[in-house]
Amino acid sequence: MKQIKEIKIAIVSSSFRKEVTDSLEKNCLKTFREKGLHTSQVDIFRVPGSLEIPIVVKKLAKKGSYDAIITFGAILKGKTYHFEQIASECIRGCMDASWQHEVPVIFEVLAVYDLQDAVKRATRKEENKGVEAALTALEMIKLLSKI
Repeated sequence: MKQIKEIKIAIVSSSFRKEVTDSLEKNCLKTFREKGLHTSQVDIFRVPGSLEIPIVVKKLAKKGSYDAIITFGAILKGKTYHFEQIASECIRGCMDASWQHEVPVIFEVLAVYDLQDAVKRATRKEENKGVEAALTALEMIKLLSKI
C-alpha cells in the first residue's frame, strides 16, 4: 500500500467561475494537508473552462505519474442546450481517460442551475465538494493499491 508521502495528485481546475473553483481547491488542499500530504505532492493545472478539462486529464493520466486526478469546475444552466452539452462531454471525456489509463478521476465539475448553489457546494462546512474530492481521491488510491 502507498504511503502518504509517496502519493502524487493532480488537480485540473477551470478558471471560469473562479470564485467557485478557487474555493473548491482551497478546501481540497486544506483536507490534504490535514491528512499529511505536502503541497509539493499536488500539482494544479488551470484550464479556461470545463470543456477543456478532459484533454488535460487525458494527458496527465497517460503520463502515469499521478495516483489520482481531481477535476473542479462550475457549469451553470442558461437558456440554451449548451449547459447539457458541456456537462455531458466533460464527464464523458474524464471517465474515458480514467478507464483507459486506470487512474481515478474524481469528478467535481458542478453542473448546477444557479451560481448560489455552486458557491454553497464549494464553501459550506458540511458536504463541501472540495473536501469530498480530497477524501475520495485518498480512498481510491488506498483501495487501488490493494488490488
